[in-house]
Amino acid sequence: MDPHIKLKLYATLQVFMPANGEAYPISPGMTVQDILTQLNLPVEKAHLIFIDGIQADLSSTLAGGERVGIFPPVGGG
Repeated sequence: MDPHIKLKLYATLQVFMPANGEAYPISPGMTVQDILTQLNLPVEKAHLIFIDGIQADLSSTLAGGERVGIFPPVGGG
């Protein structure tokens, strides 16, 4: 079985969400930035990144089986 992650994009990033986000296929060793590139999601729009509930960054590598959540910068007044 090919490795995959459970990908969740929040708020304004939902427009980049792939149909197969529940089981998004990856290659072991891919980084979060690699996934953003595949999704054509600009890096500057990914403000907070969580892997299995722990804050991560663009260089975090994935092996498969993780839950990845990405949040945009929060605006407000």
